[in-house]
Amino acid sequence: MKCEKLDVWKRACRLSVDLYQHFDGNREFGFKDQITRSALSIGSNIAEGLEKDSLAENLRYMEISEGSVAELITQLYIEIEAGFIKKETGMQWVKESNKILKMIKGYKKYLQSKGQQ
Repeated sequence: MKCEKLDVWKRACRLSVDLYQHFDGNREFGFKDQITRSALSIGSNIAEGLEKDSLAENLRYMEISEGSVAELITQLYIEIEAGFIKKETGMQWVKESNKILKMIKGYKKYLQSKGQQ
């Protein structure tokens, strides 16, 4: 797979694993399901997009990944406020999510410049 070479994909996968492990015993199943699915969606959409043959589809899936990051960050803030996540832990995940978002945006610019050649 092409995605295995990308640091952004690796970081997104690591973040997803961290969240799955952290919430493994959590009994708030709706919350647990939603936050882990949005995290899982980030790396999954990066991978799916890279396997598409057209630049437009590559970019579309990167945009979906960006949306998943935004969704995850929103859920993290809500869960910090609701007391499901310690503030320090949640803010570390928010920081990592923002780094991943920045990397996705950078990769989109790279794809766009590559497509204009």
